[in-house]
Amino acid sequence: MRSKRDRRRGGLGAAAVGVAALGLGEVIAATRGDSLIDAIGRALTDVAPVPVVEATVALSGRHDKAVIRIGVGAGALAATVGLGALPDRARTAAVAVFGAGAAALGLRQATRSAATVASAVTAAGVLGVGLRKQPRGLIGSLATAGAGAGLFVAARALHRDLDRRRDEAIQKVGPMGSLAAVPQDGLEDEPGLSSLITRNRSFYVADVNPSPPRIDPTRWRLSVTGMVAHPLRLSLAELAADAVEFDAVMVCVHNRPGEGRAGNARWFGVPLAKLLEHAIPEVGATRLVTRAVDGYTISLPIEPLRSGAWPGYLVVGMNGEPLAPEHGFPARVFVPGLYGQYTGAKWLAELQLTDDTHVDYWVRRGWPSEPIWVTPQARIDVAAPGRAAAGTTTVAGVAWAPPHGVAGVEIRVDEGEWRAVDLGTELAPAAWRRWRTTIELPAGAHSVQARAISRSGEVQDSQDRAAFPAGPSGFHTVTVRV
Repeated sequence: MRSKRDRRRGGLGAAAVGVAALGLGEVIAATRGDSLIDAIGRALTDVAPVPVVEATVALSGRHDKAVIRIGVGAGALAATVGLGALPDRARTAAVAVFGAGAAALGLRQATRSAATVASAVTAAGVLGVGLRKQPRGLIGSLATAGAGAGLFVAARALHRDLDRRRDEAIQKVGPMGSLAAVPQDGLEDEPGLSSLITRNRSFYVADVNPSPPRIDPTRWRLSVTGMVAHPLRLSLAELAADAVEFDAVMVCVHNRPGEGRAGNARWFGVPLAKLLEHAIPEVGATRLVTRAVDGYTISLPIEPLRSGAWPGYLVVGMNGEPLAPEHGFPARVFVPGLYGQYTGAKWLAELQLTDDTHVDYWVRRGWPSEPIWVTPQARIDVAAPGRAAAGTTTVAGVAWAPPHGVAGVEIRVDEGEWRAVDLGTELAPAAWRRWRTTIELPAGAHSVQARAISRSGEVQDSQDRAAFPAGPSGFHTVTVRV
């Protein structure tokens, strides 16, 4: 029987082997711009039960991708230590199972990159050999772990070089729309209030990809296929020539009251009604499938897009610039008023017209098949001593109710009566609208809530509801101490 000291050394050696194997896998994948850790993370996201996915999003917020990467790395090292602690015969069988799992992962990702297949299989092979002949002593373990860390650094250097080349290619695309003058609504003097237009680098990011795919804009073409009389194949320049600008808020279906998974932008895109007019859908075509370069799909009903009842766009620009990679470069679909999860795929490769037999990624995960509409929502950005007069408190924020627009915003203190606030000038019905008011509060702690009212007459739902399966609701509540 091994002593506690021997087991500790064995665990350290196994962990070192795990770092080296994973580092080697990362370098092999990075030669083609991929990541073994990201591939594992995406595979786990694809098969994880919905409650696990929802809990991860709720706990990690906007850092979900980093949390998944850390979880994959920590899980891999923990599994390696566990394998290293097994008796020789059992360890051999366990490593074989581990290798089979890596091969299955490689086959799952084979449509995306052969480098991912090679990296997964190679890492499993190195792990198996390394666990049979673990490094000896503390020095050997540290040297092995150091070599693995060096491989991670090399992989990161490869990714940085590829990112630089991609960014240079995007910069050559040139402006996409114009934002020469930042619009104003009369509330520019309020410190802490969200900008009327959300800067690109501050705009939230939400998708199932750990990192955006790298796409060459000079080679990229959008295909319009399926049940159409005139299939299309369009370049980025051809799309930009027919694009128009529009202002709209985009909201993530996981954006609970008061959170930041919402942003307002000036978009640049081609009306989907115009694209469908050129393609001419065939009789029986009922769904527009938006397909990303990695096969991810979201579909939308054709008829409301074709008639203009739903003002959908094929977006190629954001705030006067090409879409950033994390926001879907070179193109994405956006239907103002639908939650981001339903509005369309990023990194588009194809628009396919088909019938109702198509099943989307999120529908397979248990979400409703029909798109979910954004509900009226008000967020409090500022709740601080007012500058107008001593003893007053300024409360300000943003509200949205796309596509109809915000008709009013109200606040209440300590669950008292609702009172109307002053609204900033409306940028567009589908955009968010800023608001502000001042109130007098007695000394002590007070609860302040806000709600939005849509022009369609819909009042923000007071029920505190989680995102799954119909979208979140409830009032944003802050505590003000006077």
